[in-house]
Amino acid sequence: MAVKIRLTRKGSKKKPFYRIVAADIECPRDGRFLELLGTYNPMVDPAVVTLKEDRIKYWLDEGAKPSTTVKNILKREGVPA
Repeated sequence: MAVKIRLTRKGSKKKPFYRIVAADIECPRDGRFLELLGTYNPMVDPAVVTLKEDRIKYWLDEGAKPSTTVKNILKREGVPA
């Protein structure tokens, strides 16, 4: 099973809120995921990010690949991806 760390969209229309999750590559964007790793709220200035750094490092060590957006978020927060 290939795992990807990516965003799932929550919130209402025009007010997005994202969860950072570890999910199987074959699952849909807002579908089933393996573990919740954090949140990202771009609607406030500056954007609010909460991360479970130990679990993110675990999944990266297991071979999970972060999406481009998640990689940028992790770099901004100082978590090595």
